[in-house]
Amino acid sequence: MLAKLATYSLLGIDALPVAVEVDISPSAMPKTILVGLAEAAVRESTHRIERALVNSGYVRPIDRVVINLSPADLPKEAASFDLPIAVGIIAASGQLESDRLADFAMVGELALDGTLRPVKGALSMALAARDEKRRGLIVPAANAQEAAVVEGIEVIAVASLTEAVGFCTGQLDVSPTPFSWSAAVEQFGAYPIDYSDVKGQEVAKRAVTVAASGGHHLLMIGSPGTGKTLLAQRLATILPPLSPEESLQTTRIYSAVGRLEPGQPLLLRRPFRAPHHTISEAGLVGGGSTPSPGELSLAHQGVLFLDELAEYNRRTLEVLRQPLEEGQVTISRAMGSLTFPAAIMLVAALNPCPCGFRGDPKRACNCSPMQIERYMGKISGPLLDRLDIHIEVPPVPFRELSTATTGTNSATMREQVLAARKRQAERFAGAANSLNGRMAPAQIRRYCKLTSTAEALLKSVMEDLGLSARAHDKILRLARTIADLEGAEDIADHHLSEAINYRVLDRRLGK
Repeated sequence: MLAKLATYSLLGIDALPVAVEVDISPSAMPKTILVGLAEAAVRESTHRIERALVNSGYVRPIDRVVINLSPADLPKEAASFDLPIAVGIIAASGQLESDRLADFAMVGELALDGTLRPVKGALSMALAARDEKRRGLIVPAANAQEAAVVEGIEVIAVASLTEAVGFCTGQLDVSPTPFSWSAAVEQFGAYPIDYSDVKGQEVAKRAVTVAASGGHHLLMIGSPGTGKTLLAQRLATILPPLSPEESLQTTRIYSAVGRLEPGQPLLLRRPFRAPHHTISEAGLVGGGSTPSPGELSLAHQGVLFLDELAEYNRRTLEVLRQPLEEGQVTISRAMGSLTFPAAIMLVAALNPCPCGFRGDPKRACNCSPMQIERYMGKISGPLLDRLDIHIEVPPVPFRELSTATTGTNSATMREQVLAARKRQAERFAGAANSLNGRMAPAQIRRYCKLTSTAEALLKSVMEDLGLSARAHDKILRLARTIADLEGAEDIADHHLSEAINYRVLDRRLGK
């Protein structure tokens, strides 16, 4: 007897449809055969499934059981096929009759006692079920809220194999899992940190506001303990709230790699990722025999913070260059290419020298010019060129640390960022880009109009410092954002002056 069920297999962060076909031949030699390019985790599942069937009270067929996972050329490497295979065996052996098998897809990993364990990628699988116009998806109870985010399908939460079979036969009434966006925002959308926690550093906060307003990448240079990490950690708190579409895109990535917190159905705060400087290339951008997302994609729609930038392997940093320009990562393997989203704001922190105290008014620096040059040389010029803002973060005086005044808070900064981004959205309406930090050269010429005094200032700076064409464009993008924060139509000389002051390394190195 033949049974056919629907399920899904993850490839990267996408869920692809898989048909599970189970055929039982009573007259053939007893044996279980699994075909369809199944990897080790799936091949081993037959023993687990057999014991789960017996321990759940079902009869294990003493016949030849052929299980086919179609399409045969799609790699299948997760334990999420356990539930459909088990239900298929029960149906093919005559222990189950149901019309629901054609309407519902199912996923789930079985324990030996028949209980269901959560799987990775439930959100992507729910999206795929909706796209296939299926009535619903049967998932482990731990994945129900995550899958229920998707509108237009019924998400059926079951805790065991017997519950899944009971629902399929109609003997068990299971209501679709509900989802409330407003309740999720209230529970998971608030940030526990605020810029009011950062004493002093008002100049740095202004630079952070400019960076957030235009989507500019930021480099902070300063001695240890000046607050660079605190400033970076709070950047997400002033960015616009995630839209439902952005939230789905980001949650898909975390769901596919099993990084969603227990009980959290959806990411409603912008991600903040801070990988250690010992991270490998694959850990940063993604990789593996079957590629999976790295830290760059986990920071999608949020902030990637690289502390102690000069301590990272130079080759690891170089792989960032293309993703920063394109907003996505493409990983090629023999099996094909996979593309992961990576629209991030990059924030980096750097000590001014190996000991960290160069320019510190209280502590002496003993680094030689050769050591400083070698230290700074670990970061390539092309990567530095992609960092729009370079600022110095000085030590905070005691009087500012000890004062009861909190300084600028996240709410004030966020209000400025939202107003500037609204102007950009109106300016770039209909265009693929909606941020000043990603303006193409043609857009720079069209939207970065300078007053006569500002144009004279830019010409003088370009000649005096010998700046490159790329630095010229960076300054104009920054000046456009600063003008937007002020609500100005044209870029005036004071907007341009502030933008030039945010290019510390250009002034030092005379690029």
